[in-house]
Amino acid sequence: MSVAAGEAAEAGGAADSLRRPTVLALRALGLGDALTGVPALRGLRRAFPDHRLVLAAPAGVGGWLRDLGVVDAVLPASGVRAVEPLDPALLAEVVGGPPDVAVNLHGQGPQSHDVLRATSPGRLVAFACDGFADGPAWDDDEHEVERWCRLVRETTGAACGPEDLRLDPRLDPRLDPWLDPRLDPRLDPPPSDVVLHPGAASGSRRWPAERWAHLADRLVRDGRRVVVTGGPDEVELAEALVLGLPPGSAVVTAGRLDLPGLADVVARAALVVCGDTGVAHVATAAGTPSVLLFGPTPPHRWGPATDLERHRVLYRGDPERPGDPHGEEPDPALLALSLDEVHAAVSALLA
Repeated sequence: MSVAAGEAAEAGGAADSLRRPTVLALRALGLGDALTGVPALRGLRRAFPDHRLVLAAPAGVGGWLRDLGVVDAVLPASGVRAVEPLDPALLAEVVGGPPDVAVNLHGQGPQSHDVLRATSPGRLVAFACDGFADGPAWDDDEHEVERWCRLVRETTGAACGPEDLRLDPRLDPRLDPWLDPRLDPRLDPPPSDVVLHPGAASGSRRWPAERWAHLADRLVRDGRRVVVTGGPDEVELAEALVLGLPPGSAVVTAGRLDLPGLADVVARAALVVCGDTGVAHVATAAGTPSVLLFGPTPPHRWGPATDLERHRVLYRGDPERPGDPHGEEPDPALLALSLDEVHAAVSALLA
């Protein structure tokens, strides 16, 4: 068995698949997409309680959801830019043969449908499209959580909804002394850290760096410690935010945490401030209050879908005329959010 397949099958391998039927769910996308798909995956659990639930997804986020018990095993797959065919060798090792049920939680088809058809499933669950008429109709304007829950409900009869978004990210003891040796986040008093996540996958979703820096300064003056998160390619951005702040008033974790570590930091925080990114969905899953800066995508498609009182969504765009979520320059709707407006929303939630 290959190393990749061995890791993917850690929580249930091909031998297990010989004893139990299998549901293969395709959602080969990033962090935020994976988390918005969790309620649908839980619906599949209810619909097929005797089946192994295998998720075709990137190994990192898929493995994290497996470790949290959302799925039983992971079939490494890529589809962020364009959905790719599933590796036949990995399919045989992880699934053990054709899946009994294949579920397209990835897209409206037909490309993603064809990827699952190639596995010769006993049944395909998917939205209707050219060449496949057995599923419900796709709705472009539907919230991402509701879209996939509706697919599961209408095709299997199983219940699922936004109430299934919540996860327990598991506090990581490795981070206790590094983040704050004075505070055990599992005890009173509650945490006081504010997580700032200034990065995003595209320039159109990034609020200007200088505004993030001014926000960090205001929060420190308010008596809060700032934790700046980000990926390996966002270290310079994160470090620029804390230049000139008093010693001990800020921690930069950008480039230093794996996904479980990042989720742990978000779960410990008093509040998260970020754009329309995967970290926003981690905050929703963990139940951590958040202030979310939206633009160009309207929040009715990707904003929080549960615990709405915990979150403040700031958006100054026209939902009928969304911008380009993959653009290089900050979207005008995002630029319309002032520093004063964001700081006021943060202060109100923290109060």
